[in-house]
Amino acid sequence: MVHIKRLQEDGADIISVIGEIDASSSIELDLAIAKSVGEGFRKILVDCSALEYISSAGLGVFMSYIEEMKDKNIPLVLFGLKEKVANTFQILGLADLLHIRNTKQDAKNLADELSV
Repeated sequence: MVHIKRLQEDGADIISVIGEIDASSSIELDLAIAKSVGEGFRKILVDCSALEYISSAGLGVFMSYIEEMKDKNIPLVLFGLKEKVANTFQILGLADLLHIRNTKQDAKNLADELSV
C-alpha cells in the first residue's frame, strides 16, 4: 500500500512517497510524476524518507523518466532513502543513473544547479 502526496515548495514539485511501491502501486507513482511534468514543473523532488520498500516495477517508473527528464532539462532528484531502499538502487546500478541525495536541502540545491 502506498500513499503519495504532492507539495509545491520554492518552485519545485515535491512528491512524497509513503509506504511500499510494488507492481500495483507503481502506477500511482507514475501518475504523480507524469502530472508533475504535465503541469510544467521545472524541478521535481521525490521524498523517499517514508518509503519502506520498492519493487522492480517501482524502480522501472524512475527509469522510464530518465530520458524524458534529460530531454526536457527537468531535474528529478530523490532524497531521504532508507538504507534498505538505497541498497536496492545501489545493487541495480540505478544510483549512478538517478540523482539521489540524503536531505531535502541537498536535493533542492542539486535541482537548482541542474536547472540552470
